[in-house]
Amino acid sequence: MSSHKVHNVSSVPIDGFSNVRITSVWTFLMSVQWSEPWLLGLLSFHAVCLASTLLTCRFYKLQICQFLVMVAMVYSAEYLNELAAMNWRSFSNFQYFDSTGMFISLVYSIPLLLNTIIIVIVWVYRTVSTMTELKTLQLRRRAQREGRKKTE
Repeated sequence: MSSHKVHNVSSVPIDGFSNVRITSVWTFLMSVQWSEPWLLGLLSFHAVCLASTLLTCRFYKLQICQFLVMVAMVYSAEYLNELAAMNWRSFSNFQYFDSTGMFISLVYSIPLLLNTIIIVIVWVYRTVSTMTELKTLQLRRRAQREGRKKTE
């Protein structure tokens, strides 16, 4: 018996738009017809999300709300994928929404998760900055106390 696994080329999906075999994430993204209005709207939504993430860096409570909303949106991606798979004809030319959720993960969830990562990085930076300031103040007070004790 041979232990070789036969690679079935016919099992690799072919894109319906450009007839390219989809073998990687890049070829998958290149096979998407990005000129569809709903995809342009989705890209605009992600641009607005990124802009609001960057603009709200100084507003901690607002970023907490934004973070929670984005995490909830990622959590609901599975349900959104099912809904879009049932109704894709009403807004799209092609059926992008498969049972594995690859499309919605790539074009919807990952950009939202990148925004949440940016928010977490900002939070860590602010925490480290606050801790550094606190330690600096502690060292200054200790030095002042020691200076007072030496003069007495």
